[in-house]
Amino acid sequence: MKSIADKLIDQLPKAELHLHIEGTLEPEMMLTLAKRNNINLPYKSVEDVRTAYEFNCLQDFLDLYYLGMSVLVTEQDFYDLTWAYIERVHADGLTHVEMFFDPQAHTDRGIKFETVLGGIVSALETAQKELNISSKLIMCFLRHLPEEEAFEALSCACKHKEHIYGVGLDSSEAGNPPEKFTRVFTAAREEGFVAVAHVGEEGTAGNVKEALDTLKIERVDHGNHAFDDPDLVKRLAQQQTPLTMCPISNLRLKGIPTLSASPVKKALDAGVLVAVNSDDPSYFRGYLNDNYRAVHDALNLNENELITLAKNSFAGSFLEDREKQKQLDTIDNCVESIKRQTG
Repeated sequence: MKSIADKLIDQLPKAELHLHIEGTLEPEMMLTLAKRNNINLPYKSVEDVRTAYEFNCLQDFLDLYYLGMSVLVTEQDFYDLTWAYIERVHADGLTHVEMFFDPQAHTDRGIKFETVLGGIVSALETAQKELNISSKLIMCFLRHLPEEEAFEALSCACKHKEHIYGVGLDSSEAGNPPEKFTRVFTAAREEGFVAVAHVGEEGTAGNVKEALDTLKIERVDHGNHAFDDPDLVKRLAQQQTPLTMCPISNLRLKGIPTLSASPVKKALDAGVLVAVNSDDPSYFRGYLNDNYRAVHDALNLNENELITLAKNSFAGSFLEDREKQKQLDTIDNCVESIKRQTG
């Protein structure tokens, strides 16, 4: 018989706030799309691909991540990729996703911005109509590329404001501090885009503060090393700045030695608005509920803490307040139902 914790993880409605759609490319789809688009990969089987999914650091992962992207060519490819993710996490209780995409990684290899956006948006619209899953799309700048190229991506995004809600910052953090992108983030905010950024994964607590103060981000993606600075943690808690943490990702990339070292519990104890997410679930072998189970088991989280994580996923989202409350009420109703089932 399943425990109450298992039932909560299985049944609670959830939002995912830290999800790279390109990171949901499963080995089977990678090989299928490679064949469809006549792309040569250094893998002959699904097993070969999975064997390659062992990383010693973020850069090891990124090298394979960008190679995998090469199979994404047509609008249909991006639709298929996005829809496969939606179908998978619908079973995890997903009702809202705020999805990252990396257009520069595609436009740099000759794929049109509109091809990428069109496929993703079409799948998200289908998700809304058929599964009642809402979404917001966040375009990330690749921090290992010059800021001038980020401005080119921003120019494209400005033509599609009806589909792109915010801008983010991802790729290798080491050697690429937030200040490198001050001008483009200022321009993006002036255009009405909400700003978020990956910081504190490889970088220091100083990077987190810099992103908050210089880039004016409204949400911290990862933020692990924020916990090296007690004053910063107090600030995050007082301001209720959301942290979108990805425990299995941190483990696979050797950011933490074991799941018990994940700072999710520290964040909860400090009153920080922390949410649990999957990041790049295919590459890290862990989707949304896998991450909930991982922290529950490794950090010995209680039932109330699991409920808090689910509620935080909506509280930390960019949904309107009325919709947030609707989702929070649904969680309360779900909890009551599970309690009745278990006596």
